[in-house]
Amino acid sequence: MVKKSRAAPTGTPALAALEAAGVPHTAHPYEHDPASDVGYGLEAAQVLGVPPEQVFKTLMTSVDGVLTVAVVPVTGMLDLKALAHAVGGKRAVMADGAVAERVTGYVLGGISPLGQRTRHPTVLDETAELWDTVFVSGGRRGLDVEVAPADLVALTGAVLAPIARD
Repeated sequence: MVKKSRAAPTGTPALAALEAAGVPHTAHPYEHDPASDVGYGLEAAQVLGVPPEQVFKTLMTSVDGVLTVAVVPVTGMLDLKALAHAVGGKRAVMADGAVAERVTGYVLGGISPLGQRTRHPTVLDETAELWDTVFVSGGRRGLDVEVAPADLVALTGAVLAPIARD
C-alpha cells in the first residue's frame, strides 16, 4: 500500500517557481509505489484522497513542430485536435518521452507545468476552473502541488480550452 510521506518535500524547480512568485500553494509529498499500475496521476489522487478529476497530468506535445504543454485531468485523455485548435495550429502529436524529459528537466511521471527549463506554450483544460485548487506534479514522482487554477494560468502563461475528452 502506498502511504503519504512524512518527509518534507525536497526543492524542485516547480516549488522554487511558486515560492519566487509568492503564489500560495501546498506541497503534497507521498511515497510513490513503482509497482503501481494505475498511472502516476491516479495514484496521486488515491494516496492524497482527492477526487481524480481535481488532479491534472502534464503532457508534452508538438503542435506544428512547436513543443507545447497540455495539462488535463488524469481521468481523461488529451484531445490532440482540440489542443492544436487552442493554440492556432493544425496538427498535434505527443512528444517523444526523451525529448519531454530533456526540454522540461523533469522525468516522466514527474513533469510539472511549472519551473520547466524552457517556457513552452501551455494549455490548461477548462475543467480546472471547476475547482478552487487543482493538483499538478511538483516536479518529481511522489510530489504533487496544490494551486489555484488562476495562479497556474498566470505562472505558465496558459490558455484555458476544452482539450480533454473521456
